[in-house]
Amino acid sequence: MILSVNNINKSFSENIIVKNGSFFLNEYDKAALVGINGSGKTTLLRIIMGELTPDSGTVVISKDKEVGYLPQNAILDSDNTIYKEVMDVKAALLEDEKRLRDMESRMGDLSGKELDDLMSAYHTAYDKFERDGGNMIVSEVNGTLKGLDFPEEMWEQPVKTLSGGQKTRVALAKLLVSHPDIIILDEPTNHLDLDSIIWLENYLLNYKGTVLIVSHDRYFLDKITNKIIEVENGNCMTFDGNYSSYAVKKENLRIAALNAYINQQRDIEHQKEVISKLKSFNREKSIRRAESRQKMLDKMDVLDKPVEIDDKMQIILSPGTESGKDVLHVENLKKSFDSNKLFENISFDIKKGDHVALLGQNGTGKTTILKIINDLIPCDEGKIDIGANVHIGYYDQEHHVLHDDKTIFEEISDDYPEIRNVLAAFLFTGDDVFKQIKTLSGGEKGRVSLAKLMLSEANFLILDEPTNHLDITSKEILEDALNNYTGTVLYVSHDRYFINRTAHRIMDLSDKCITEYLGDYDYYIEKKAEIRPVTDSLVTNATSNSSSTANKGAEDYKAQKAMASAMKKTQKELDKIEKEIDSIETKIKELEAVLADPKNGSNTALLISSQKELDENNNKLEELMEKWEELQ
Repeated sequence: MILSVNNINKSFSENIIVKNGSFFLNEYDKAALVGINGSGKTTLLRIIMGELTPDSGTVVISKDKEVGYLPQNAILDSDNTIYKEVMDVKAALLEDEKRLRDMESRMGDLSGKELDDLMSAYHTAYDKFERDGGNMIVSEVNGTLKGLDFPEEMWEQPVKTLSGGQKTRVALAKLLVSHPDIIILDEPTNHLDLDSIIWLENYLLNYKGTVLIVSHDRYFLDKITNKIIEVENGNCMTFDGNYSSYAVKKENLRIAALNAYINQQRDIEHQKEVISKLKSFNREKSIRRAESRQKMLDKMDVLDKPVEIDDKMQIILSPGTESGKDVLHVENLKKSFDSNKLFENISFDIKKGDHVALLGQNGTGKTTILKIINDLIPCDEGKIDIGANVHIGYYDQEHHVLHDDKTIFEEISDDYPEIRNVLAAFLFTGDDVFKQIKTLSGGEKGRVSLAKLMLSEANFLILDEPTNHLDITSKEILEDALNNYTGTVLYVSHDRYFINRTAHRIMDLSDKCITEYLGDYDYYIEKKAEIRPVTDSLVTNATSNSSSTANKGAEDYKAQKAMASAMKKTQKELDKIEKEIDSIETKIKELEAVLADPKNGSNTALLISSQKELDENNNKLEELMEKWEELQ
């Protein structure tokens, strides 16, 4: 056991954050703290790190074990360049390397015993230097910076000139190259693009130490974790396995707890009715029996009703009207900002009912495409056609569609005066509804935008990072709402779990063009690995190469769509045959029962006709089974 949290209690004023919270981590565990926003996850991390003092309880970390901690928004204000800031973590090893170089320079000036002593000391120091990873310093720092999306041309940039997200990534790089025994990360993927998240997954998965993470990225947690610690209503409960395994176990526990509560309530009501009936007999013996039952009832350990968190935020997305079959046509779209060419010759179509995810690295122009479609910025070249009867609902991650000077109540009721109580479904109750938009956090603005979107009755939803600032429960509610939505959806997201659950088609924006994949995120990753990427030299040779790549993507998409259609048709045939097989097997059993019934022994005509019908059904069954096997 490398870390033990024992009976931690922590309250702020009257608000109980953690009560008797306990869990432990063994060496090499990869664990996650999960729970809704405000459940106490970050509080627990700060208690472990000694930044907060618990009201009671203890945290025990194994002797001589080093802990590295990355808070959500790490504060770095250094005059160092990015490269020097990270390389300074290796200062001790760099000093060791300097001493080794000094020894090497002295060897030519010594002989005899002095040289032998120096050589012995050198070999001892070099062996330790090598064990500590001294020979890998440069490659490790370079690889970490590149993995966390710092290209070489940025390495000499001063840390103090970076954005908040970039500073957090520098802090993460410093932590990783320091190799602590326990890594503690609070929302490490918030400022990373997909490639960097995948790099971090592989790094942590192979890390020779213990990892404790707070994250809302379920795909990330699925890849890394072997233990989930849930924080709910102040309590901590540990589950072995990754996030998906936890979700199944949690749902089973929730159902079992709810059933136990319902059964106990039913039993309590039954006992009360029996007691009342016994008392109504008004006889000494029956009254004593009623009193005995009442005592047993009073001693019963009454179960609390399980908290239904999902009930707090129900999103129902319903198109007000149906759009035409053709929802969006984009043709030869091109956009540059000054000398930075984002994309060119972008063409795609979106049909009614499509759920499409637009993916790509940061800076490739995904959000720009959404803004062009919504007529917020112009394109340089190209054409965009919105289909007949299409009504767009736009979710902007920067929330430009909100008005800073309005209160939440005004923001919603001004556009949708017929629905006043919807805000409660988005956790805005009481005086909360009179907060001004400009005073809200990013997550609160996101919920206001989602509330407006829910009421808009749009039939084409365009969403830019809709899961940012949402906790896992809220993400799952949004996923369910989108999966039940009969309209059309186009969105940009880095949340791979969300994409897997909601996208039927992926558009990958890379090399300044789009390639399409018919399927979810896992299918996209599988197919992308099979497709040879276009090299930079090919892309810059001629504009036609971008077009041919786009055309190739379109051809792949058409082929995938045709295959999906054929598989759907085959599945329908299989379903039909399986129903026929069930029907015939039932008929065969009925005929066999007729033939086996002694009462029918003298009815020759019935036996002959039944046997004939049985033979026909057996032959038909054989044919169907062969056909079924062929289709399978």
